[in-house]
Amino acid sequence: MFIDEAKVYVKSGDGGDGCGSFYRDKFNRRGRPDGGDGGNGGDIIFEADENVQTLLDFQYRQHLKAESGANGSSNHKKGKRGEDLHVNVPAGTIIKDARTGLILRDLAKTGDWVIIAKGGKGGKGNSRNRPSEKGSSGEEKTLLLELKLIADVSLIGFPNAGKSTLISKISRARPKIANYPFTTKAPVLGVVRLYDEASFAVAEIPGLIEGAHLGRGLGDKFLRHIERTKVLIHLVDIAACDGRDPISDYKNLNTELKSYSKELIAKPQLVALNKADLLGAGENIKRFKNSFPRLKVFPISALTGEGLKTLLKEVHKKVKGHAKI
Repeated sequence: MFIDEAKVYVKSGDGGDGCGSFYRDKFNRRGRPDGGDGGNGGDIIFEADENVQTLLDFQYRQHLKAESGANGSSNHKKGKRGEDLHVNVPAGTIIKDARTGLILRDLAKTGDWVIIAKGGKGGKGNSRNRPSEKGSSGEEKTLLLELKLIADVSLIGFPNAGKSTLISKISRARPKIANYPFTTKAPVLGVVRLYDEASFAVAEIPGLIEGAHLGRGLGDKFLRHIERTKVLIHLVDIAACDGRDPISDYKNLNTELKSYSKELIAKPQLVALNKADLLGAGENIKRFKNSFPRLKVFPISALTGEGLKTLLKEVHKKVKGHAKI
């Protein structure tokens, strides 16, 4: 199950108490202070891990606590430091303060990490001829975790445009494929490997609808997954299998992208006219080209593989060009 949002409570370890102790023997009846310091509490550390793909674990693990430090003891013995709690999350996870909405850290790449809650300080013992102190409490916060997929390319389009068929054809991803809208209910990741051993990651975004930028059909949640994308492949059902107009579909989806984010609409976009092998597609391709004469389009058939080689070469060129910018 793909989960891209989670709410968790975190509490770092409390500091151990300092010890109030006096050493006495037959020569020193008043005693001399020998209480050790308390140990510091453990920190809570979030780290982006390439082996984690979803926030599913946090649906069942919503309270995260680090170990508290041990109390100090006599003979100047310091308490043991509490163990840190390491929490692995997918690369692309944004950590927010649930109360304020403030972004605390964006773990965009594998290996990025942050101490999200610092452990409490251990209290001082009385060995310094001062009264012993209690340890301080560890930090506690309620966090919102949001995942934005890391992919070079995103497949976008209205429902039933053929996105699942395309990603299954060009990669080893195996999404559910059926001849009805909204078959895909969560983003799907795949890796495209070309003949020259070049490769790029591609994400299929569930079908968007008009009003997606306002949250209709969970569109705003899906759109955030393409914010990190370098290139967009806009898939249009050029055969109009569901009675939709391909020209209106192209205009409307771009309106949704622009309404959601100006940065999103500015991304390089390749237009693939899918189902070009079906009856009636030829006439619609002519209409589409006449409506957008300056737009370079790629007639393809995700089902038969027609035109995919040309499209993927152009996609790879765009991805490489983006990396040099």
